[in-house]
Amino acid sequence: MASHKIAVIPGDGIGPEVVAEGRKVVDAVAGRTGLSIEWEEFPFGADHYLKTGEVLSDSSLGSLSKFKAVYLGAIGDPRVKTGVLERGLLLRMRFGLDMFINYRPVKLYPGVQCPLVGKRPEDIDIICVRENTEDLYIGIGNVFKQAEPKRRVDFSAVFKEKDPEYETRIGMQIERASTTDDLAANVGVVTRKGSRRIIEYAFELAKRRSKKRLTCVTKSNAIEMYRFWDTVFEEVGKAYPGVEQEKNYVDAVTQWFVRTPEHYDVMVLPNMFGDIITDLGAAIQGGMGLAASGNINPAGTSMFEPIHGSAPKYKGQNRVNPIAAISAASLMLGHLGAARESKAIEDAVAAVLAEGKVRTYDLGGQSSTSEVGDAIAVRAAELAGA
Repeated sequence: MASHKIAVIPGDGIGPEVVAEGRKVVDAVAGRTGLSIEWEEFPFGADHYLKTGEVLSDSSLGSLSKFKAVYLGAIGDPRVKTGVLERGLLLRMRFGLDMFINYRPVKLYPGVQCPLVGKRPEDIDIICVRENTEDLYIGIGNVFKQAEPKRRVDFSAVFKEKDPEYETRIGMQIERASTTDDLAANVGVVTRKGSRRIIEYAFELAKRRSKKRLTCVTKSNAIEMYRFWDTVFEEVGKAYPGVEQEKNYVDAVTQWFVRTPEHYDVMVLPNMFGDIITDLGAAIQGGMGLAASGNINPAGTSMFEPIHGSAPKYKGQNRVNPIAAISAASLMLGHLGAARESKAIEDAVAAVLAEGKVRTYDLGGQSSTSEVGDAIAVRAAELAGA
């Protein structure tokens, strides 16, 4: 009998409510198949931070690293300054545990109304593969004020050394800003290793899909680090002649994703653009309440979560949609090798949505969070035991 230990971080706001439903569904399926699941809960989030001052210490990160999977509810609380929990917990886990793959299915289920006129479930079945540890999210940046001249950064020396067109293109603008005005700057980084490994993962995924199409999304016509990314994409692509390969600019994708989502199969994106496009993906699949994600390190600890926020105004009301969290649990089981249980949950979600009898307010229904969880748990157990 297979056995898995899973770390649980219910988090803030509605996080504990949706995580409870995900655990309920997993336990129902495991009870039918004999899969052994041991949950260990961790308190990290706003309450823990306000009580102890800890977001996620080195020792706590070390404790999480002993698990193959972490199941997260949501992070964010109006009592805590924006960015403290997001950077200190979410980004710290992603970077500290090298979860370099953000895996985001964009799937329209039968029975869910798509905001795009005329689009059907067969038109929207996309996997977005977002690089998760580089780009503008590495955290190098600051606001430099004229009142603090010692903190001022001489950007000109760096740019002049690396860019012969600096003087005529951007040099005067940066020099003028850095000497006469406040200045905010962030540094984005794309490495060969970081881009290559995520692009290779995306190619391997596309190779197993029916369309066998991989779309690379950047802004390489304007930003140097994305030209480098595109070069790595072309290099890796030579080893995959059986995969159709294309490159799109991100601004164009924002319209094509809406006009012709049926064209897309697997998409590989740098961190920032992936963050934006996957939220657009959630909208076209029916809303944030349905969108799940995995933050994956194939050789280490991975973390699975709904992509929605903590929605503190709905906390304790038992009315939010738990399907994103339940689908995240399905992705987690698939990652752990429990393919039968994972598929049972995915099929149960599809069946309950198609029936349309049990659904939360965001999908036009009046069911509670726990009622949706109950319905999916019953159906998943039936499918797992069939």
